[in-house]
Amino acid sequence: MLHLNWKKELLTVPNLLSLFRLVLIPVYVIIYLNATESYHYMIASAILAVSCLTDMIDGKIARKFNMVSTVGKLLDPVADKATQLALILCLAVRHHILWALLTLFLIKEGFQLIALLLFFRKGEMLDGALITGKICTTVLFLSLIVLVLVPQMPQVGVSILVGLCAVAMLVSFIDYFRQYFRKK
Repeated sequence: MLHLNWKKELLTVPNLLSLFRLVLIPVYVIIYLNATESYHYMIASAILAVSCLTDMIDGKIARKFNMVSTVGKLLDPVADKATQLALILCLAVRHHILWALLTLFLIKEGFQLIALLLFFRKGEMLDGALITGKICTTVLFLSLIVLVLVPQMPQVGVSILVGLCAVAMLVSFIDYFRQYFRKK
């Protein structure tokens, strides 16, 4: 039976920041989907900026203050992926080209989840996030925040941002795919 020290594993500042990011998701979704004025989009963007900032600092805090935990190693990427998924879905309602990005996102993340489960089943863990994954996350968040901030962006601009996201996702996906088969 797994014994978990809740104070050490869950109730840490980095994990609470990840939980906070999860709580921000429905707030963002409600504000974005009901936005009618430009200041609504600014509020939605501010929520995303807070989410991104907490994502940037939670890992730094965990490492600096020795608060790295197994729960945190799982919770942080779950918060990232859930936020990214919510963003893509909300934006796809307005910009239909994002449905293609959603498909790529689901394939990439589905593969990573299956690889994680296969390794976990063997009692192993994959290495942490690769640099291409961190770059992908940054490109995705920045591009999607721009799309939230500029809801009336011309289609060419939307296509360029989605293209950048797709390239970052593909490079990251290939890198993770190679890592999985190297370890296997």
